[in-house]
Amino acid sequence: MPVYLDHAATTPITPEALAAFTAAMQTVGNPSSIHSAGQRAKMLLEDGRAAVARSLDADPVEVVFTSGGTESINLAVKGLFWARQQDRARPRIVVPGGEHHATVDTVEWLERHEGAVVDVVPLDAQGRVDLDGLEARLADASDVALVTFLWANNEVGTLQPVHRIVELAHAAGVPVHSDAVAAYGQVPVSFRDSGLDALSVSAHKIGGPVGIGALVLGRRASVEPLIHGGGQQRQVRSGTQDAPAAAAFGVAASAPHADVRALRDRLVDGVRAAVPSAVLMGDPVDRLPGNAHFTFPGCEGDSLLFLLDAAGVAVSTGSACQAGVPEASHVLLAMGLSEQDARGALRITLGHTSTDADVDAFLAALPDAVARARSAGMASREPVLGR
Repeated sequence: MPVYLDHAATTPITPEALAAFTAAMQTVGNPSSIHSAGQRAKMLLEDGRAAVARSLDADPVEVVFTSGGTESINLAVKGLFWARQQDRARPRIVVPGGEHHATVDTVEWLERHEGAVVDVVPLDAQGRVDLDGLEARLADASDVALVTFLWANNEVGTLQPVHRIVELAHAAGVPVHSDAVAAYGQVPVSFRDSGLDALSVSAHKIGGPVGIGALVLGRRASVEPLIHGGGQQRQVRSGTQDAPAAAAFGVAASAPHADVRALRDRLVDGVRAAVPSAVLMGDPVDRLPGNAHFTFPGCEGDSLLFLLDAAGVAVSTGSACQAGVPEASHVLLAMGLSEQDARGALRITLGHTSTDADVDAFLAALPDAVARARSAGMASREPVLGR
């Protein structure tokens, strides 16, 4: 059986969530219907909403179900931006470097189509938001629509100073959204305690089904909806709600989460012993417990990924490849790495199915993969055109 060490991309659905999902799919009824069949579906839906709310220390009315983390982020960022333009122009969006592409692409779309001004806050060498840089950008916040940031960096795992970011933004009268998709289920996430105005999460990162997420939206927060037609969910997100997915999401959210920190630490120590040149990225302590992110000098991350995959081990790389041209991780570049170093990255992430045997298999396969990747060298930056 292949060794799966890419839980940050998606983690297997838990048996309990799968059972709840399949059972709920046999319930016929639209949750918006007032007859008994519809009300049975509504009960499944609202029980799931309440469970997700408890897991995030929020009120059920604050949980707006979406199709996943990406939609939640789009709804928060675009919705807050548009709502903030209603009385006067506030074009500036304050966002750290190295955000997930769900945020990066959304603010770039607003820049192209809505006249937004994207004001990027630097990261330090560990991937943490530069608080002085943030404070400077909020010194005159009269034109700032919102601040948005990752609760924990999805690539290198560094946890952000959530309370201080919210404190600085609110002192300037600016609403704040956090993408907590990577953090949810890994570390405690309290919407109430955070003071955030909006928070995005996704079910398939915690053992729920793919295709459902949530935007936790404070009672006083105002967003313009992306989708119209029906006015479900506080007029924020119209459309027939997916009761079976919500029920399964609630089951996954209610389950205790596996503590993989000791297993992760053993993996980190093993990588350092097997490949002494490997460099652990992100904060070595204040990071997601399931995340181990390394750069391997002289190696192409994609080469390592494919070699490990051939050995039966699934991991991830932060790089993207467009039109045959290897691209460096934008997160690592924002942290100050050179392009060549940033291209030699692997992200290994553990989850609820991870075992000591998985770590052993990865560590056994790694030295040969690194040796072969180094022999292959770095890929050309020039695309090779076919004849």
